[in-house]
Amino acid sequence: MKSYKHILFDLDGTLTDPAEGITKCIAYALESKGIHTADLNSLKPLIGPPLKDSFIHTFGFEESEAIACVEKYRERFSTIGLYENILFDRIPELLALLKTKGYSIYLATSKPEIFAHKILQHFAINTYFDFAGGSALDDSRPTKTSVIQYVMEQAKLTSPQDCLMIGDRKHDLIGARETGMDAVGVLYGYGSQAELEQEDPTYLLATVTDLMEFFRY
Repeated sequence: MKSYKHILFDLDGTLTDPAEGITKCIAYALESKGIHTADLNSLKPLIGPPLKDSFIHTFGFEESEAIACVEKYRERFSTIGLYENILFDRIPELLALLKTKGYSIYLATSKPEIFAHKILQHFAINTYFDFAGGSALDDSRPTKTSVIQYVMEQAKLTSPQDCLMIGDRKHDLIGARETGMDAVGVLYGYGSQAELEQEDPTYLLATVTDLMEFFRY
């Protein structure tokens, strides 16, 4: 393993399992368009990527319709769906290990930053993070690349070779590559092995325990 100083984490599918809240909120938004979801599991592939893009590419919505669906999604998510979420096993232990090893830790999520902060606080892991960045409610940071760039700017991370992005979807790996940093693809989230391998991550790990062993030495 190369020497890194700064670790950037994705949130959904990497630190937390948000399946219940996200799928219920997507279904709620789709109902407003007359689309009924019989099986919430069918919506799990939408966990991770920017929601507006998912509404456009998966359901064929025009951009204005997709934006309206995102607003409907947030209507439920901001009060209920936010907390229909669980931490993956050993995540607090992993974050504590990283701090003990002297790493700085950052969040780079496609979830709106205001919601991301509430989730970190809800699980009492916010104190591990030197900075937590996410997308903007006004869609000014629409891609994972733009979110990572924002985190780097806010945290004054000027050397991408010192940074390592950890995420479970191809968007995390693409964002890392486009900002010049290495990446870990994790297989316990919502991206398949084929999806992650196609983006040629620097490292590919199966479990949170594997992540801990990766950083332990």
